Amino acid sequence: MQTTFPRLLQQHATERPTASAMREKEYGIWQSLTWVDMLHMVQDLAAGLHQAGLRRGEHMVVLGANRPRLYATMLAVQSLGAIPVPLYQDAAAAECVFPLNNAEVRFVFAEDQEQVDKLLEIRSECPQMEHIFFDDPRGLRKYDEPGLASVDELQAAGKVFNGIHPDFFSAQVQQIQPSDVAAMFFTSGTTGKPKGVVHTHHSLLDRAHVGAKFDKLTANDEVLAYLPPAWIGQNIFSYAQWLACGYVVNCPESAATASIDMKEIGPTYYFAPPRIFEGLLTSVMIRMEDAGKIKRGMFHYFMDVAKRVGPALMDGKGASVSAGDKFLYALGNFMVYGPLRNNLGMSRVHVAYTAGEAIGPDLFTFFRSIGINLKQLYGSTETAVFVCLQPDNEARSDTVGIPCEGVEIKVADNGEILVKSPGLLREYYKNPAATAEVLTPDGWYLTSDAGFIDSHGHLKIIDRVKDVGRIKGGAFDGAMFAPKYVENKLKFFQYVKEVVAYGDGREKVCVFINIDMEAVGNWAERRNLPYAGYTDLAQKPEVYQLIKECVEKVNADLSVDTLLAGSQVSRFLILHKELDADDGELTRTNKVRRGFIAERYQVLVDALYAGQSSQFIETQVKFEDGRTGKVSATLKLEDAKTFAPVKAAA
Repeated sequence: MQTTFPRLLQQHATERPTASAMREKEYGIWQSLTWVDMLHMVQDLAAGLHQAGLRRGEHMVVLGANRPRLYATMLAVQSLGAIPVPLYQDAAAAECVFPLNNAEVRFVFAEDQEQVDKLLEIRSECPQMEHIFFDDPRGLRKYDEPGLASVDELQAAGKVFNGIHPDFFSAQVQQIQPSDVAAMFFTSGTTGKPKGVVHTHHSLLDRAHVGAKFDKLTANDEVLAYLPPAWIGQNIFSYAQWLACGYVVNCPESAATASIDMKEIGPTYYFAPPRIFEGLLTSVMIRMEDAGKIKRGMFHYFMDVAKRVGPALMDGKGASVSAGDKFLYALGNFMVYGPLRNNLGMSRVHVAYTAGEAIGPDLFTFFRSIGINLKQLYGSTETAVFVCLQPDNEARSDTVGIPCEGVEIKVADNGEILVKSPGLLREYYKNPAATAEVLTPDGWYLTSDAGFIDSHGHLKIIDRVKDVGRIKGGAFDGAMFAPKYVENKLKFFQYVKEVVAYGDGREKVCVFINIDMEAVGNWAERRNLPYAGYTDLAQKPEVYQLIKECVEKVNADLSVDTLLAGSQVSRFLILHKELDADDGELTRTNKVRRGFIAERYQVLVDALYAGQSSQFIETQVKFEDGRTGKVSATLKLEDAKTFAPVKAAA
């Protein structure tokens, strides 16, 4: 797509000035901004930033949740030929130091007092940071800091400037080329310092356009922008595709109201990582368990019908479904599926995507069977998201789709997936060594993912290349070990929230498990099992038995997989605390930092492999208000049954 973000804004404002561009819920009421409103806001912000000294090629950090003025600031920055750098709004202050210094950031957009306080805390470590512009003034009235000003002031100054120089904005926008840098996204830093992924207007908009064309997205679509803008997935869905298609982006009042806001808006295009879909299904099942006998019976009866009939109807294979089943499904749609979709806020969704992690087959089937067109995609920050997509009639839980337009894929001898695409990063900022590691001279990007193309042309991901190892010694000596694959299979159970698997170079596989507090808590309450918080519940013998059954079901599944039968779990424990990004155990995108966790809980790893039945552990934790404390417990270490590999039939 040979254009730029600001030019697309101008185009929408010219062609459909009064159409809604964004909505924001404030004080319980949805406020709408038209395309011409958005253009005027961007023009004034751009002029204000120019007067403040932001220049072409400079970086400006945006720090906050999805808000119209955050998006307008990004467009204003791009209009000047500068580069917006979104950071995670829930990142601790110390996590912002490296990106701010690495990108030599002088200008920052901060949503509110929380973000301003964070920046002021690290100001001495970021001496080049001159200007902080805040959006929400609550709590900031008496702040007297050099360079601290409101976005209102910035916008007002820009308005005056534009009155004197009416052609300034258009002249600036005309200078920007599709090959210019449009944005920089920092990686989550799973294995070290974050890297700044540099993308051009062309790389981001090309992929946005291809994704929109694939799923027939139009200006009539609506999305709910509720995930962090710093995550490239949210940025593509609610920024790049927003401008490519011209649809409406809705910003919820807060993370806590997102599910209510979703029901009010009824988006037509929806994206969520598997954990969000898992949470939705868990809440549905909990409500059903608490429902009356008749209602519960009706739900389970029609869900059986849906699982048998729904996927075939969703895949356009209605001819294979009997008239009787079609009637039952229609009745179920009236009595159960329709009300359920409405309750989830998905009545109008015509395409829903999940990515980032594998999704359980039962979870995937559940949503497709009740009439929600849930599909998987494959991509990364470095590929501007869209590498593989699933066609409507070929959605499967065990693959991530076919290469989308413009993409070439090949598999290296070691199983690594290589990608060639118009959406590839230009470079890692100030890191030529890291760039050379992932981009070959002839234009291939090394994904670090291991997988293969199946007989239907779909890509199947096994694990990260560096994480695929071998069992050494014991009954499965020499067998392949794929930790992510094992972790995901366990996370498919509603009672399991997080898993960390170890086994490379060892004689057996052992795992740490986090239970899902909501699902297991409800399970315990229905059995009159008292508990006093997460730590107490996690160590209940009944809960260990529940999780052991999940582990052994996974082992039974793995035993029939000729490649991964050796990845069966021999021992496990349930951690005394939930893994947390604030404690360094997860990235801001909720990916497990396996190496860090192994170091932090070395005593537990050793105890599992030494065959101990229990182990005391004390861990320092960080609370939301910044205070620290300690959590301690004596953890039970449990054996799980493993199964002899099942030989494939000749």
